[in-house]
Amino acid sequence: MNITVDGYNINYKITGEGSETIVILQGWGTHLGVYDWVADSVNSTYRVLQFDLPGFGGSDEPKTSWNVDEFADFFCKLMQALDIKKATLIGHSYGGRIIIKLAARDNIPFEIDRIVLIDSAGIMPKRSLWKKIKTRKYKILNRIFKNKVIYALFPELIDDWRSRQGSSDYRNASPVMRNCLVKAVNEDLTTLLPSIKQDTLLIWGDKDTATPLSDAQIMKEKIPSSGLVVLEGTGHFSFLEKPNQFRAIMQSYFGIGAVR
Repeated sequence: MNITVDGYNINYKITGEGSETIVILQGWGTHLGVYDWVADSVNSTYRVLQFDLPGFGGSDEPKTSWNVDEFADFFCKLMQALDIKKATLIGHSYGGRIIIKLAARDNIPFEIDRIVLIDSAGIMPKRSLWKKIKTRKYKILNRIFKNKVIYALFPELIDDWRSRQGSSDYRNASPVMRNCLVKAVNEDLTTLLPSIKQDTLLIWGDKDTATPLSDAQIMKEKIPSSGLVVLEGTGHFSFLEKPNQFRAIMQSYFGIGAVR
């Protein structure tokens, strides 16, 4: 299904017919179908909304490069357009960033019931000396290669160098979305975590290299009412790597199949 929100065409779907609503916020560069298993683990009891953020999947791209707060602002408009006044929020990776931002705000147009963060982003990693040197080298070369005369002399070499820079998410993104990603990864949300008052479940893969388990441990320490479940042997998409264990965790947390 599609809905127009603030001039953007947004791809979404709703499954389940429960009286309570769960909304899934996706990870960077994914599409809503990646989270079908997450929805299926709870939609026997809950009404579940899956959607593509602007610039993701089948939704329109932002006209300018948004930061996380601007994505959060848009999500509030989507919730109002769909007349959702209360929901539990589930966020994977980048979706977790948006949830952290929203939960730390004093005033949003809907009530957050509970939160589930799956391999969530939001903690800025400490940069090693080698990483700092590498970043400095990149900035110097990038500045040099932007010179029109130098680019005219070595266009193929410079294009090849540029194609190998950054993460796969960065390389595969459009120019607008690349800037959105840069704004996100350069913002540390650690100071917002103590402001989260909702009951929060953290689900993590111990082999996650994108958002390592140490991030989850920081979140567990900083979020007042939180618990951590580790899916051993899984990475950044832990919910897909051990789907049956993930389903059991979700159904236990949400009281599905038990007396609520």
